[in-house]
Amino acid sequence: MLYLVGLGLGDAEDITVKGLRAVRGCSRVYLEAYTSVLTVGKEALEEFYGKQLILADRDLVEQRADDILKDADVTDVAFLVVGDPLGATTHSDLVLRAVHAGIPYRVIHNASIMTAVGCCGLQLYNFGETVSLVFWTESWRPESFYDKICSNRAAGLHTLCLLDIKVKEQSIENMMRGKKVYEAPRFMTVNQAAEQLIQIIRGRRGEGEELGLTEDTVCVGVARLGSAHQAIRTATLSQLASCDLGAPLHSLVVTGRLHPLEVEMLRLNAEPNALQHLMDQ
Repeated sequence: MLYLVGLGLGDAEDITVKGLRAVRGCSRVYLEAYTSVLTVGKEALEEFYGKQLILADRDLVEQRADDILKDADVTDVAFLVVGDPLGATTHSDLVLRAVHAGIPYRVIHNASIMTAVGCCGLQLYNFGETVSLVFWTESWRPESFYDKICSNRAAGLHTLCLLDIKVKEQSIENMMRGKKVYEAPRFMTVNQAAEQLIQIIRGRRGEGEELGLTEDTVCVGVARLGSAHQAIRTATLSQLASCDLGAPLHSLVVTGRLHPLEVEMLRLNAEPNALQHLMDQ
């Protein structure tokens, strides 16, 4: 059988009892290592699980998935995913490949950012479409995430923004030369995400466009949710642009229409100067 096991958001101990039993009974255990990370490394997981882990990068999962499924019809194989296996980034392709190969599979769920973000004080059923913010480059500056945030806000809904992760990425130069040289890992921070949004806002304002959000829109920055060192900061978008929430992983929430109970919850982690904007919104 193929087991897709969620690891939760914090550290090695966040795996469920059911998931841990599955992992310890498998002959091979893969750790998906390109869409998210825990606050502890591979070695800490291996020690707690009592199993050696095989790192599964994007190339292995997307181009050589058959290697993961090899012999899974006669032995148990586990595929570990930070958060929930079918949460922010689904692994439906791996499931479909298993089904087509006649390999049974089982999903063991766990907490993900999609639900844990409720700890910021906003009610989950008031969220709209989740968006992803990517690192801009000199030649590529997409703005589609801004339009989706505005669409959510027009409907009174909050937006969870998942921030870019670059792990085992190659520079264009090394790709063209065929060199297997990888860039250092990069994780987008809340202040970087806020700064990109502000640049879009200023550009749209200069074009005379009616704005769906501004620098004064109340947002929530979260970091390392599920860990003992999680951080939550409610502030205006401009305040978050200069805010340091520390180590990864970060996410950003742009608020929509606020229920009075949500306002009271947001006050618990609000910057002083954000309180008036919170009331006005």
